[in-house]
Amino acid sequence: DDMYTVCARRATSLPPRVRSLHTAEPRVFSGIQPTGVIHLGNYLGAVKKWTELQNQYPSCLFSVVDLHSLTTEDGRKGLRESTLKSACTLLASGIDPEKSILFNQSKVSQHSELMWILSCLTPMHKLNSMIQFKEKSRKTPNEAGVGLFTYPVLMAADILLYRATHVPVGEDQTQHLELAREIARKGNALWDPELFFVPETITTPVSKVLSLNDASNKMSKSDPIERSRITLADTRDQIASKLSRAKTDSIDGIYYNDEERPEVANLLRIFSELSGRSIEDITNEYRHKDMRQFKIGLTEVVTETIGPISDKVREYEQNPDYVEKVLREGGEKAARIASENMERIRLKVGLV
Repeated sequence: DDMYTVCARRATSLPPRVRSLHTAEPRVFSGIQPTGVIHLGNYLGAVKKWTELQNQYPSCLFSVVDLHSLTTEDGRKGLRESTLKSACTLLASGIDPEKSILFNQSKVSQHSELMWILSCLTPMHKLNSMIQFKEKSRKTPNEAGVGLFTYPVLMAADILLYRATHVPVGEDQTQHLELAREIARKGNALWDPELFFVPETITTPVSKVLSLNDASNKMSKSDPIERSRITLADTRDQIASKLSRAKTDSIDGIYYNDEERPEVANLLRIFSELSGRSIEDITNEYRHKDMRQFKIGLTEVVTETIGPISDKVREYEQNPDYVEKVLREGGEKAARIASENMERIRLKVGLV
């Protein structure tokens, strides 16, 4: 059976008084941290997919997860401004408040409440094995906070609070989602087989977008080198400048070889993802052309997609009242769902 049928069957088998608390229709949940400006890697790996999902699923919640940003020093800097900037960028990218619920996580207090309950179910050794924690805490092991350690539990609460049936995630979050599924199954075994919905993964079949300056690292909001990334707020001139200076090599011709030419391979993948053309088709066109000609073609493709988004970002930034209104109303809608589900969770857990 497909997921819709499974959801519907579970819901209709429940007593009428609790049936409304169960998701009878597929629901998508995903979030993005407001750390820095959303860049091309975030767009291809998440946001572009979100704009498609809101037209495919009857219920979608997309959250600017500001509580998660408190786990790092960079995330804590200018958090309010970053949250509003992220909301502007999501709206400019095509997230439609008429089709989706767009809100910032801290507007809904039940995220933190459920996180505590789930923390009591999560073994320490599971959190110790999380790759992201190891990578981020390695830089400053004596300064990494408890919040960074328990980050995956808050992510589980984000998802389970809304009984999400589908969660789109990138490669770097699949381990966290699997932990959320484990926690859900453990809670169901302990309290009620129907308490939490065990979500399915929606994988985004997009190759990792790498730094324009160093192809050994992925494109990152926190990279101190600004030209290493293309953001969704970049002007057309900024995009052209960054791509013209993007690191490549001195080998003749344009062809794809990820091991020998990682920088060129990265640019070819970006070209392919944004143009909808195969890498083979692109290399056939540019095989006997020089790097300058290839970068001109790539710039045209990138600016064709990102340019209009960038224009809209600036329009939304000029209208902060509207953006705050979207987040406020989205938070109210999300809180209604969360409140109803949290009431049932408290009852089953035994909280009076």
